[in-house]
Amino acid sequence: MNFVYRFLGESRASTDAAASTFGFAPDTLRQPAFFSGKVVRHLAFREAISALHHVVVSDLRFKPRDRTAYFEWLKQNEAALLAEAAARREELKPRIETLRQRIRSLDDESQRLMKPFFTARQAYFNYLYKQNRDAWIVLDPVITVHPDEIFFECFSLDESSYGRLSCDHDVFEQLGEMAFGTTNIDYSHALYDEFQKIRTYRDTTLSIDPSGFEVQTADDNAFREEKIDLPDSWVRGFLQVSSAMTLPAHVFDLHPMDLANILGTLARRKERVGPRSLRFLLKPDAPVEVVVEPWGERLTFRRSIYRGREGGEIRIWGRRRLAILERALPLARSVRVHLTGTGLPSFFVVDFGGIRFTLGLSGWTANDWSSAGQFDLLAPRHKVDADTAQRVFAALGDRHAAPARDLARDLGLEESMVQAALTAYTQAGRVMFDLDKGIYRRRELTREPLAPSQLRFASEQEASADRLVEANLVTIAGVDRNQGRRIVAGTVLDNARKESVALTIDADDRLVEARCSCHFYGHNKMMRGPCEHMLALRRIFHAEVEGVAQDKGDAA
Repeated sequence: MNFVYRFLGESRASTDAAASTFGFAPDTLRQPAFFSGKVVRHLAFREAISALHHVVVSDLRFKPRDRTAYFEWLKQNEAALLAEAAARREELKPRIETLRQRIRSLDDESQRLMKPFFTARQAYFNYLYKQNRDAWIVLDPVITVHPDEIFFECFSLDESSYGRLSCDHDVFEQLGEMAFGTTNIDYSHALYDEFQKIRTYRDTTLSIDPSGFEVQTADDNAFREEKIDLPDSWVRGFLQVSSAMTLPAHVFDLHPMDLANILGTLARRKERVGPRSLRFLLKPDAPVEVVVEPWGERLTFRRSIYRGREGGEIRIWGRRRLAILERALPLARSVRVHLTGTGLPSFFVVDFGGIRFTLGLSGWTANDWSSAGQFDLLAPRHKVDADTAQRVFAALGDRHAAPARDLARDLGLEESMVQAALTAYTQAGRVMFDLDKGIYRRRELTREPLAPSQLRFASEQEASADRLVEANLVTIAGVDRNQGRRIVAGTVLDNARKESVALTIDADDRLVEARCSCHFYGHNKMMRGPCEHMLALRRIFHAEVEGVAQDKGDAA
């Protein structure tokens, strides 16, 4: 997707003995969104926005050595080397043994001799890594100004981690003029270095500069345009994060020192074999326990009590990404943990008091948000007519942020219809779910609304499900209703193979459990979202069973 940004100058930062000032240059092609205020909680803000930066530059993907040149040389010289080695094999045996003994005796000396090479090589790799880092940072941060808070959002380089920093307006004093909305900002690596200079004895001012919106002349040399071919995965990742936040989850408060203990345990050891996971053992009204694998070390957190009604054992991978929060923990008041399931996304909300930092992690490091999870497919799938959806969106726009139940009450609609409409706008990048406060917020991810054709099918599974439904290959075998839950059983004929499917849909119309006999489910379970057979059966169930029941109820 191609996007154009237009900034008036560049973001700037200045620090002297008495004050620090940070001015972000917003995208002047978007609707005006600006803000200014003096930060009251200096250290918490510094650590939270530093954590946001650590998310942006985080890349824990495996990086194999580039051996292309070596293999090319070996290919050209392999025959000659083999012939020479065969001819001199016996002659070289004594010399090889002598050299081996000498190498072993001079191991320390060889390390000393090779140290300059290793240092230079690491410096070269660091240079290569940093060349495009600013370009990534320009892509990622999005700032939204709302009547109750201002928040930043970003993604990691490997797209497996999501960061959100939200600051209530109470965190600022001497608030200036502001305009509510969302904008992209010009953000560079140099700003991070300036953030480290924030101190309690310096006045710290944060501003999103409104001057670029006041006078815009096409030939003004002060304006700087950037044309960026934004990866589809970047957009898709944002959409999947908001969808994953609405999933049912085990929620509990973890004392900051307890999370620090987990990080300390990981820092003391280096795992050589799997499994490399954290196992959370949750029992109602009992201390949270965590087993650190593969060592089987059990940590019991007596300050952190699980208050949920249903216990469980949940495993998460990619745990070293939690080190992003390490610096922020000494200033944190609490850490609220949301675990959606084994191998599914997890969220850690660090509360500093008025400042909150949300770290969202995909199932594991290599399982990025955009390509491996279709969590929007687990959300309510009610069909909502265009007029009703527009009314819901307009009502949310008037309030900027609200829970679904309040919008339903104001509009006189069923809450399930409002939820479905908000879910559709979430998947279109125009609404986000605020996990901190449990409300929906209007947040336009892009300047122009994304074309529906680009978002009709969020995945290959959804496209295949549409094909199966259109071909009348789905059959419902039975529906069992129990305490608001509906257990649906059926079959789907796909490529001459009959797949058996079972779904459990809760009272909020969310898909909470599912099974299928297909290979996709057998290999991935629900870690990559539902398969096409589950989606097809769910669609037919809503159209032919729920729809008929609703029509009969209306007629009565």
